[in-house]
Amino acid sequence: MTSNYSGPNRVFSGVQPTGFLHLGNYLGALKKFVALQDDHECLYCIVDLHAITVWQDPELLKNQTRHIAAAYLAAGINPAKAIIYAQSGVSAHTELAWYFNCVARMGWVQRMTQFKDKAGKNSENMSVGLFDYPVLQAADILAFKATHVPVGEDQKQHLELSRDIAQKFNNDFKVDGFFPLPEPLIKGPGARVMSLRDGTSKMSKSDPSDNSRINLTDTADQIVKKFKKAKTDMGVMPAIGEDLTERPEVDNLLSIYCALSEESRDDVTAHFEGKGFGTFKPALADLAVDKLAPMSALMNRYLADTEEIDRILAAGADRASAIAQPIMADIRKIIGFLGA
Repeated sequence: MTSNYSGPNRVFSGVQPTGFLHLGNYLGALKKFVALQDDHECLYCIVDLHAITVWQDPELLKNQTRHIAAAYLAAGINPAKAIIYAQSGVSAHTELAWYFNCVARMGWVQRMTQFKDKAGKNSENMSVGLFDYPVLQAADILAFKATHVPVGEDQKQHLELSRDIAQKFNNDFKVDGFFPLPEPLIKGPGARVMSLRDGTSKMSKSDPSDNSRINLTDTADQIVKKFKKAKTDMGVMPAIGEDLTERPEVDNLLSIYCALSEESRDDVTAHFEGKGFGTFKPALADLAVDKLAPMSALMNRYLADTEEIDRILAAGADRASAIAQPIMADIRKIIGFLGA
């Protein structure tokens, strides 16, 4: 599919406030967000509407929304450059989601594999929102006519749905080029960080074992202890070019070191080749503390001032709404609503 869209390049991405952020979120998302803000117009959302597709304790939801905002800020996202806001603060998300529900086809949404993964055999007891949230994702992106979306492997299918919906809207209403067909932004090294306890599973904030992840609010001592306990094997650090298919935990730790140090894999491998994990793990822990401890301290300072976080989110919502409102006015007119 191609689009004749000729508007400005704009980046949109969001993080769900369901649990607290960890090293994988930082390397896979936040670090990339920071880099993008200098060269792109960026909107970084806290997608609390997506969070409520499953039950959320209201007070915890508020706290976790502020936690994500604090992580954005502590990681280096500058609210003077990028727009930081909570999804529920901008009505365009839900309004456009309904319009897109009337454009998207049931078969398209039924093919989304994430619902099947999350619902399992219990799909009939899941909320309609959980089934439909890929359509809300399309609205998230297209309410701002975002042209680029940083995505992981697990979200590429949803971005394709966003493109399909945008194309069908453009075709149905004969407004070629009104919506862009958003493109993925490849995240690069460190985008997929695995569990410290199981190198075949993604690092997750929902994992019951806290030792499986490095939380962004962990102290230096906690970071050191978790890397010390991280699963490896009976071997030593690999040589350059060695196949690590059968050594997923070693591959993961090496990838984390490369992402944190911003050194090439060959350079890091050459430095530690043949050394034991008693040498490598402390070096990795020291590197992680050096990179994460200042961010953790800054996060905690932000979290101690919730009024400032709320002020930043409210200001961001106003800026986001200012972009979305004229787009939504055009959409209402295109659809044929009276008074539009």
